[in-house]
Amino acid sequence: MAINVVRKDIRFYPDAKRVIARFFMPGREERAKVIIEKALALTEEDARFTLNQVLTNFSQRHRNISRVFEKHCEQVGHVIKRLDVDVEKLTQEKKLLIGSYFTMEYSIESAAFFNPSIVEDPDQTALIEGGKRVIVSFRATGEGHISSIVFRSGIIDKNNDLHFKDTGDLVDIPEAVKRHVYDKKAFIEKLREMKIQTDLIGMVMDQLGDKFIYGELQASIAECMRNTNLNSVQKKVINDINWLANSHYEIEFSMDTALSERVIYPISYTESNGIEDARFVRFVDNDGSVTYYATYTAYSGFTILPKLIETRDFYHFKIMPLNGEYAQNKGMALFPRKINDKYVMMSRLDGVNNYIMISDDIHVWQDAMIIQEPMYPWEFIQIGNCGSPVETEKGWLLLTHGVGPMRRYCLGATLLDLNDPTKVLGRTKEPLLSPNEEEREGYVPNVVYTCGAIVHNDELVIPYAMADYASTFATVSLDELFSKLVYF
Repeated sequence: MAINVVRKDIRFYPDAKRVIARFFMPGREERAKVIIEKALALTEEDARFTLNQVLTNFSQRHRNISRVFEKHCEQVGHVIKRLDVDVEKLTQEKKLLIGSYFTMEYSIESAAFFNPSIVEDPDQTALIEGGKRVIVSFRATGEGHISSIVFRSGIIDKNNDLHFKDTGDLVDIPEAVKRHVYDKKAFIEKLREMKIQTDLIGMVMDQLGDKFIYGELQASIAECMRNTNLNSVQKKVINDINWLANSHYEIEFSMDTALSERVIYPISYTESNGIEDARFVRFVDNDGSVTYYATYTAYSGFTILPKLIETRDFYHFKIMPLNGEYAQNKGMALFPRKINDKYVMMSRLDGVNNYIMISDDIHVWQDAMIIQEPMYPWEFIQIGNCGSPVETEKGWLLLTHGVGPMRRYCLGATLLDLNDPTKVLGRTKEPLLSPNEEEREGYVPNVVYTCGAIVHNDELVIPYAMADYASTFATVSLDELFSKLVYF
C-alpha cells in the first residue's frame, strides 16, 4: 500500500531577473588588446561620459558595480601591460571603463531551479511555538547549463507548512580569497590519485616546503616554466597542478547581504561548467560545536571532482576537494555526526549502488563498503542517496533515489542501524514519491529528486525537484513511513 505523502502548495520556478555581473572575455587575448587600445585612446572627458552611461544603466541592478569593474580591469591587467601602460597611472574612470568592457550580466536562475537540500538555520530566535527556521539550498542553472548554489530562508510552522521570505532584487558574488595553506604530502597524493605522472610532479613540488600557499606554488610554477623547455606532457602536468590548486579557495559575503542574495558561482577551473547538487548537512561534533558542510560535484566540462564546502554562518565559506581512493563519482553525503568517533559518508562510487565510507579525516576517504544494491523494479538501473541521513529513534533514515523503466526517477527510503550504519534494517518496497503529471514535465522528464530532508513535528519534510526544472515540498508521517518499510 502506498505511503500517504502530502504535497505542499509551494513552488520555486526559474527567475530570469536574478542576474550577476561576471567576468567576460570577448575572444582571444589579441581581441582584448584591441578593445583596451580603443578605450585608452578616448579622452578623459569621453571616458567619463561613457562610464557614466554604463553606471546609469547598471548601478541599480548590482551592488557596488564599480568594484566589479575595478576587479575585472585587474584581471586584464597583463594585457594592459603588454601595451607598455602602467595600470596604476590610469585614472579611476579609465580603469572602470576598461573593466566594464570585460563584464557581462549572467542570469543564474533562468533555466532551472532544482535539487534542493534543507537544514536548520543557525538562528532559531523569535519563533512561534512549533516553528523552525530553515535554510534551503538550490542548484540554480542559467545559460550554458552552468550551475550555482543559491539559498532561501524560510520557516516551517507547527503544521509543517512552509513560509519563505521574499527575495531581493540584487544578487551578490563574493570575493574569491586564495588563503589556503596546502599540505605538500596530501597535495602530491591527490595528484597521484588523479593519475598524474609522479616523476614529473617534482619539477614544481621539490621547490616547496612541507606547507605552502597559493602564491608560493605559482612562483614555483613560473620558475619551472622560465628555466625548462617543457614538452606537451610536462605542460599538461603543470596544468593539472594548477587545476588542483585552484580547487581550494575561500569566499566571503558582505554582512549586509540577505541570504537569498548570496550565490556561490563557479570560481575555479575545476567547476567552470557548474557546481552540482550540493548536499548540505548540519554537523554536530563531539564537543557540541556545529559546522555546516556540503558535498557537491565540481564539473569542468570534461571531468568531475567531489568537493566539500564548510561554513558556520553562511557568510564565510571554505571550499576544497575531497581526497582518497574512494572520493570518486557523484552523490556523496555526510552523516550529521561522528559514529564510533569516525566520520561517515554515503556514496555511490560505482554509479549504481549505495556505499558507506568511514574515515578519521573528513577530507580523506580510503575505506568503502557496499551496503545496498538495486532490489525492486523501480530502481533496477541504479540507486543512490538523496542527501545526508536523518537521525531518528529507530535508526538513520536515508532518502534514496531509484531509476527504473523509461529512466524514471523515484524517491525511496532506507533505515540504517544507529550504531552500525553498514547494517540495513529496512527499505521501501514501493517508491515513497513518484513524479505525478505536473512533476513529470520539464527540463528532464519523469524525475523527482532531493539533496536532503529534515524532520520536524514528527514528519519528514522533503524539498524536491520536479523534472530538473522547478522545486516544491512534501511531508510524510514518520510513523507511517516506518510502518510501511520492509524489514530484514
